[in-house]
Amino acid sequence: MVLHLSTFHLEGGAGVAATRLHRALLKAGIESNMMVHTSQFPEKNVTPLANTSWKNRKAWGRFVAERLYFLPQEKDKRVRFAFSPAAVGADISQHPLVLQADIIHLHWVNFGFLSLASLEKLFSLDKPIVWTLHDMWTFTGGCHYNRGCDHYVSHCSYCPFLAKPDRYDISFSQFEAKKRIYDLAKMALISPSNWLDNIVKTAALTKQIQSQSIPNCIDTTLFQPLKKTEIRQKMDLPTDKKLVLFAGANTQDPRKGFLYFKEALTRIDTRFNDLEVLIFGKANPQVFQDFPVPVHYLGKITKTEEMVDAYNAADMIVVPSLEDNLPNTVMEAMSCGTPAVGFATGGIPEMIDHQVNGFVAETKSIPDLAVGIQWVLDHNVNGKLSENAREKVLASYAEPVVTAQYLQLYESLLHG
Repeated sequence: MVLHLSTFHLEGGAGVAATRLHRALLKAGIESNMMVHTSQFPEKNVTPLANTSWKNRKAWGRFVAERLYFLPQEKDKRVRFAFSPAAVGADISQHPLVLQADIIHLHWVNFGFLSLASLEKLFSLDKPIVWTLHDMWTFTGGCHYNRGCDHYVSHCSYCPFLAKPDRYDISFSQFEAKKRIYDLAKMALISPSNWLDNIVKTAALTKQIQSQSIPNCIDTTLFQPLKKTEIRQKMDLPTDKKLVLFAGANTQDPRKGFLYFKEALTRIDTRFNDLEVLIFGKANPQVFQDFPVPVHYLGKITKTEEMVDAYNAADMIVVPSLEDNLPNTVMEAMSCGTPAVGFATGGIPEMIDHQVNGFVAETKSIPDLAVGIQWVLDHNVNGKLSENAREKVLASYAEPVVTAQYLQLYESLLHG
């Protein structure tokens, strides 16, 4: 039995990716269970650690305690959730699901779910560990994305996320703790993108650990092309406009590059006033009041069917992330036959084949991002880019393709 451990169930990119893999394994006939910190969405084979009102309060308390631990040390509130000290977490080492598991599969486990002490107890069970990295935290002294800092290559200290960085700050101590507990584990590290796997292979904490790249998966029978005109009529959207989509769990996160997107739109040829924007995700609608083109804000979408409709309503998606791994939004859009435009960061260039199923723009270049948006508008008139986008997902990210790679990995860990 494979047991997936994830802080989130159907929230955030990491939680969604973990749940999709768990479901795909079940479809493939593999005994799979998932344990999450909390969940508001009951699902068979998904067990929330907090399954009573009292345990929910304890889970919230762990999250608060974790944040309070970091609060006096944070540089400013902009990095509040960008660094996890992993000082507070639950001991699940004797949980029945953990004891029954043949493989323990870690995903994103911060925010009070698992601490470094929790991980140490899991590793001490001597069960095979697979850890899918959804960001950089596994090999850093606490940050989820490094924002240009390369201390993790040798040893974290003098952390730029801290108010008072020094030689022996908490990034140093976390780095040391990880080094010690990783020696206990029979572990394989899996990166959804080649970009992240290449960093894993050079980072001081992980370069000696078995690692490889296996992408996230997607249900291509759910995320599939639909009739655009019918979807737009259903959503009360204009059928005679070009609709450009920006999507994300939090559109105001600077890492997602929303301001680059907004500025690039001012450089698009809008002589015929035929360009409008779709946006979904957590956002403040007031920021759309001075937008260069009309905006249709769809709010935060949680239902898969509504998400599929939004992707199908759009002519393209723009993902100008400054740091990212293998964005679900790109995969979801392309699976619906919607071409993508993005910066050449993280795993994005692995997903978008330049001028084949979208456009890869020079990182942080607003002019090049604008060129990419215009290029897709001009070159998808016959739907070829849409067709190529769908084919890329079927070949690389469809559930059977990804589960086969994980099954091979599980077998190698179990039988050596």
